[in-house]
Amino acid sequence: MMTFGEKLKTIRRHANMSQEKLAEKIGVSRQAITKWETDRGIPDIENIIAISKLFDISVDELISEQKSTNNQTDYLYESVTEYDIDHAKRYDMKLGGANKIMVSGYDGEKIRIRLASNTLSTIQSDFKLKIDDIKNCIDLDMNRLNQMTEASAKESLFIYVQLPQKYITRIELDAHAKSIELRSLNSDSIELDIKSSEIILEDVVGTVEINCNLDMNIVCNTLDGAVEINQLNSTSRIQVPQGIRFKAVRKGLGNSISYQKNDIKAECFADEDSENVIELNGIKSELVICTSDC
Repeated sequence: MMTFGEKLKTIRRHANMSQEKLAEKIGVSRQAITKWETDRGIPDIENIIAISKLFDISVDELISEQKSTNNQTDYLYESVTEYDIDHAKRYDMKLGGANKIMVSGYDGEKIRIRLASNTLSTIQSDFKLKIDDIKNCIDLDMNRLNQMTEASAKESLFIYVQLPQKYITRIELDAHAKSIELRSLNSDSIELDIKSSEIILEDVVGTVEINCNLDMNIVCNTLDGAVEINQLNSTSRIQVPQGIRFKAVRKGLGNSISYQKNDIKAECFADEDSENVIELNGIKSELVICTSDC
């Protein structure tokens, strides 16, 4: 279970915010933030309310304990589908619109797809998941029924996909979601054809290719492989942990890469000898690579 300190640190990092910036926004010292994030103290109710408003989450969500994967979050309505897998497969997922999509690997032999919502009471009849098992490929297609709209799905639908780690070769995801999270995945290649403004990568090994023409905030809690970003006329940010070694590669036409440390413009801190790669492709796009001391 996540402690308050762990949760605060995770939320802050996902927002690409330094401890100094958070302290400034709620009117406390940086030392106070450090104390809270290391569980050597907790904020008073006024500061808890300020934090919840700043990050647009409820006080209950902020202070309640929950599993770090958020995969066990309780919802009022849900639909669960499972499918047995017996050997390595490529997973081609077309999931359409959702508020959040999380894809994670686990130690098992089934695909598990959980649809969840607090407002869509007819979730079991409004969404139909079609699974086609074709030789070495699993096709997952989400269809909306009963005049369910893309707008409603983007507002209220949460999708959690668990894949059997030992049976993953390649993953392709086509989706439109406010947030997409990839966790605990080891794959030859992961390709995202998406319309999403927030991407979170944690414990992902391999090459992640992101095709998206929206301005994105990408948070790499770990980096073990390559993140290849393909954009057109977009400006995005990618947050990497302090001290992580990576090589920065710029391709395409009219693209640029810049750097920030602690929200301040910085000199290049890429390492051309590293095997990890952050790559920008496309046309007339900007990528800011950010890191923080905290």
